[in-house]
Amino acid sequence: MKLLAEWRESAETWFTRLRDRLCDACEALERASASAMPAGRFERSDWRREGGGGGTMALMRGRVFEKVGVNVSTVQGEFSEEMRRHIPGAAEDPRFWATGISMVAHPLSPHVPAAHMNTRMIVTTRHWFGGGADLTPTFPVDEDTRDFHAALKAACMAHGKDHARYKRWCDEYFFLPHRNEARGVGGIFFDYLDDGDPALDFAFVRAVGDAFLQIYPAIVTRRMNRPWTEAERRALLIKRGRYVEFNLLYDRGTAFGLKTGGNVEAVLMSLPPAVAWP
Repeated sequence: MKLLAEWRESAETWFTRLRDRLCDACEALERASASAMPAGRFERSDWRREGGGGGTMALMRGRVFEKVGVNVSTVQGEFSEEMRRHIPGAAEDPRFWATGISMVAHPLSPHVPAAHMNTRMIVTTRHWFGGGADLTPTFPVDEDTRDFHAALKAACMAHGKDHARYKRWCDEYFFLPHRNEARGVGGIFFDYLDDGDPALDFAFVRAVGDAFLQIYPAIVTRRMNRPWTEAERRALLIKRGRYVEFNLLYDRGTAFGLKTGGNVEAVLMSLPPAVAWP
């Protein structure tokens, strides 16, 4: 069996390669758009964390995606006293190591759903994987919702994971209690994944990334050239307000990044470029 250091290296390498594939797919969608606006290209910027490690932000603004970011990072250090109480394995030893990828897409068209995907590996005195993917349309389309869930269900079933549990976890997690409404149409969410065999867990994490890469560009392609009205665009901006509310009030990834000294711009990459409230 691989040593833990080898699993860490494998995970970091995978997330970087997945970033490149996601960026390539998004740039291909930009080129395929019928819009007369200029096609976007990703711009990358590296950052270093004072406590150890760093990452790379890849950000694009174009004619399909008003803003899409794909970030990778690998950081290490020590958790604060506050965080030690909430992180498995940190109470005994505050040192940690974490690597992961996060993608958030905010399309220009109200007919193309926003999407989020992230996967990660975290090591304290324990080690585990976490992540998921979810879809946030302004105007839900049954076909898109069905196909998105089917792709993630296939990834779960191929690796012996409980799709129903992960889907329910996603529905419960991406929920705005102050509005009593879901952020979107769901997907899957999982955390603290350590089923006793890192090879199986890591294979599943890779399958989640592959499934998202396969289904999300297909959904974008279906919808990106459909015309929209100003009223529909206004509805998109209001829907984005819900996205902002969730990420700033409830998202654990946002809190983790800020409380562990992550790059602020990278942590807040998930926020849309334009937003409105009624």
